[in-house]
Amino acid sequence: MRILYGVCGEGMGHATRSRVFLDELVREHEVCVIASGRARDYLAQHFPTVKRILGFTLAYEDNALRRWETVVQNLRGAVTGWPQQIRAYYQIVEELRPDVAVSDFEAFALLFARRHRIPAITVDNIMMLDRCRHDADIVRQDSLDYELAKQLAKYKAVGAFHYIIPTFFRPPVRKRRTTLVAPVLRPEVLEARPEPGDHLLVYQTAEGGETLVETLKDTGLASRVYGVRRDIEHDVRDGHLLFRPFSETQFLEDLRTARGVIAGGGFTLLSECVYLHKPLLSIPVRGQFEQTLNGRYVQKLGYGMYAPAASAGAIHTFLARLPDYEAALAGYSQDGNREALDALHTQLAAAARKRAGQRHFRTRAATDAPAGGDASADADVPDGSPRSADGTAGDDAPGRTPLDEQPAEDATEAGTTSPGTGGDGLTRPGTDGDDTAAGTGGDGTASGDADPGRRRRRGRR
Repeated sequence: MRILYGVCGEGMGHATRSRVFLDELVREHEVCVIASGRARDYLAQHFPTVKRILGFTLAYEDNALRRWETVVQNLRGAVTGWPQQIRAYYQIVEELRPDVAVSDFEAFALLFARRHRIPAITVDNIMMLDRCRHDADIVRQDSLDYELAKQLAKYKAVGAFHYIIPTFFRPPVRKRRTTLVAPVLRPEVLEARPEPGDHLLVYQTAEGGETLVETLKDTGLASRVYGVRRDIEHDVRDGHLLFRPFSETQFLEDLRTARGVIAGGGFTLLSECVYLHKPLLSIPVRGQFEQTLNGRYVQKLGYGMYAPAASAGAIHTFLARLPDYEAALAGYSQDGNREALDALHTQLAAAARKRAGQRHFRTRAATDAPAGGDASADADVPDGSPRSADGTAGDDAPGRTPLDEQPAEDATEAGTTSPGTGGDGLTRPGTDGDDTAAGTGGDGTASGDADPGRRRRRGRR
């Protein structure tokens, strides 16, 4: 199978997770990897043919997301990066001609899939915002930030073939074609053996971590600090604080021997801490609700503490409760990356069957079509808008089948009976109420899916 694999370059979590998936995929498939930012540089160390593309970036100041600055810097990047995007697009069309796209919150691969009507599979934790139901104690007073983040996640990957969501917490799934799996961890983390230590591990990547640094100085606690001083090349000691340049090996050693961890709300590090049973104090970037969501689930599960801002009081409270957090973490376990890898293989197989069906119907349509047909019937139309006999967007165009369409949006009206898909993406009958996934099992896979083409046929009868 020919796979287009896109990786978001904002933060390193997408890249480290994708490395695990790609190590598995390249053994059996032809894979074209596209990535932006630091993700491209990281993945190129393991997969030399990674193509660099333009990617979305976020602007921070003193551990807060700056929305306007984010818009401005992405517009500037688009002006200079657009020609590169065009070149990458046509190279992929001419050289690979993918059968399926896989995206770790990367827009280029998803847009390519929609443009060429190939199945798209997402493999990122951020889809948790839209495809699961979260209680009021998680959302709290941040309903506006939650809705904005939810809509961004929803429309970035609308109509994907399936959504695989790595997570260490399991809220109810509310949309079909969704599978929750254990976090994807790099091999070095899976092999690490945790030991108790006397230091705190502090990780801060958002620009302007001065507030956290001053708070740590006031506590007098031994701390190993990463990410705050990005320009250093060697360890720099400032009293009981040891500032370190980022090194995967040294960071993991400090993590596995830490007394506790103070970090933002980035999913990957939180997942590694949970796996290694290290208590967490999560101080998310303000205005970035995905991180807030992660931090609040850490606290809800008893794995650590959530704090909206750094303070000496929060740190001392966190340290006083370490035994309780350690007891809760002792009950967490996962079988490596097996669950996530199996889910991806299952969905790729289902996508391959869909592509085979598409080719079969298109071949039949081409064979049965009368000679001298209207050339306009081959023109591209917006996704989900089949052509009518006169070449305009309509319901049942000649030569086009429901298999050609990306899936419709997941939610259906209460009491609607419709065909569905299980966790393997196969179509099977099912009854749905509201937007809740009927038959959701303990593995987080939601059964049932809507087939818009079939609903239309039923309606006409």
